[in-house]
Amino acid sequence: MELRAFTYLDVLQPQLTSFLQTVSQGFMPLEGQASLFLEIAPGIAINQLTDAALKQTRVQPGMQIVERAYGLLELHHFDQGEVRAAGQAILDRLGVRIEDRLAPRIVSQQTITGVDGHQAQLINRMRHGQMINQGETLYLLEVFPAAYAAICANEAEKASPVNLLEVVTFGAFGRLWLGGYEAEIAEAAAAIERAISGISGRASRG
Repeated sequence: MELRAFTYLDVLQPQLTSFLQTVSQGFMPLEGQASLFLEIAPGIAINQLTDAALKQTRVQPGMQIVERAYGLLELHHFDQGEVRAAGQAILDRLGVRIEDRLAPRIVSQQTITGVDGHQAQLINRMRHGQMINQGETLYLLEVFPAAYAAICANEAEKASPVNLLEVVTFGAFGRLWLGGYEAEIAEAAAAIERAISGISGRASRG
């Protein structure tokens, strides 16, 4: 099994929490809880890691997504120590260290100012989070591996009063859509870059 992504979210922010509640098929997280996002390959092996975490700690699983290539697991609890213990149980089951994860890499990022009303309509029809209004600024991010999109969203929300439109934390690439005023988007983008640069690991080639 390959450890692709592994990251702790110390305090789930309000919008990301609400977003996860719209897409989680397991136990929904609550605002203020700590969370762990991890991604492995092959995808089917994620079941073994869920087993290890749940049998050794009191965390709850929010998402377990099994794709052909990759598997994603999200765990949460109000006690950060429980979440970190779950992470260690997973690392032990894998027989790896946290440093063996892939380091995240921004694949692309775009900022579109003064969004046209028709484009805002298209975005609003597909999002699970907040809406974007005509004339606002849109920020788009692609990150590799995909699970790191979660910490990007959480850190952006911590840093700036942006609107979280959509987050995709699984698949070939993670994706994040944010909306708001131009200065707020710039502040959020800077926070994302700081978060990504602060996560060590193996060089990614995706």
